[in-house]
Amino acid sequence: MSNQLVTNEVVLEPSDNRRLSSLCGPLDDNLRQIERRLGVEISYRSNEFTVTGETKQTNAVIELLKLLYIETQPVKGKIPTLDPEQVHLAIQEARCLEKAENGHYHGKEVNIRTKRGVIKPRNPNQSQYVQNIVNHDITFGIGPAGTGKTYLAVAAAVDALERQEVRRILLTRPAVEAGEKLGFLPGDLAQKVDPYLRPLYDALFEMLGFEKVEKLMERNVIEVAPLAYMRGRTLNDAFIILDESQNTTVEQMKMFLTRIGFNSKAVITGDITQVDLPRGARSGLRHAIEVLREIPDISFNFFTAQDVVRHPVVARIVVAYEAYEQQQEALKREQQLQKQQEQEDKKS
Repeated sequence: MSNQLVTNEVVLEPSDNRRLSSLCGPLDDNLRQIERRLGVEISYRSNEFTVTGETKQTNAVIELLKLLYIETQPVKGKIPTLDPEQVHLAIQEARCLEKAENGHYHGKEVNIRTKRGVIKPRNPNQSQYVQNIVNHDITFGIGPAGTGKTYLAVAAAVDALERQEVRRILLTRPAVEAGEKLGFLPGDLAQKVDPYLRPLYDALFEMLGFEKVEKLMERNVIEVAPLAYMRGRTLNDAFIILDESQNTTVEQMKMFLTRIGFNSKAVITGDITQVDLPRGARSGLRHAIEVLREIPDISFNFFTAQDVVRHPVVARIVVAYEAYEQQQEALKREQQLQKQQEQEDKKS
């Protein structure tokens, strides 16, 4: 039996045709996107909007429309244009609001302030992740691409630096070849590993601006370096991020974790389904999960496909790969059991 449909109405104030046009998008594309994603129907006349669907969805969409309308407030006399990405991220928040009605929503939200503005967690797992970064000296963020692990860690580092909680930021990742060979790349070692560190640079540029990042890097307030350069160092008063940690060996992970000094905070991010280490080498991230899980001062945050905040198809891709891998594992176990049974039959 299908759930009963309800109709909710909301009046967006103040009425402003330019803001309403931005909210709805060209040919009402923004509204159509909300309808497709949340399973509702939206109609409107001027600033009066009607939403039809199941109770939870309509309540969430009403709050979503209010939030998006706030985003259209004039900035220096100009009305911001809402693009599909902004609407997509707002929909992620609307789904959080839907969970709030069931009493499953996360607790006090922690927002991160940067030069770019306030960066907000988009779902309960992201919110818990940011809270754990604030409250723990070492935080692991583990999950598929697109869940905001690295971006939120960099934002938290920038926030800590701006508030003078730390004196420097250090960003690192292992320079492991993902099918390509480093040798063919032009330049010296630093230039060869630069593409591996590019996502970290991009996040910094977005939050602080290119010129400020360049100045801070010249003064070594921000350092971006391959993991191999960490050996032998002790890092005090620093916010340290190890990205792509699934590609560390057990020895490298231990080396990194023992570099952390006084008044330092470390965030380790990675996706254990995308290990690029040579065959037979064990991932330091997988090993750390097993060894360190019971230490109270260390937090582990596990993201799923539901937490992906990129294009919606990315979440479906992640789910498809997970289902395929589970199917292959089940098939492998079945073949092993069949082989064992055949061996036992031969003995008997």
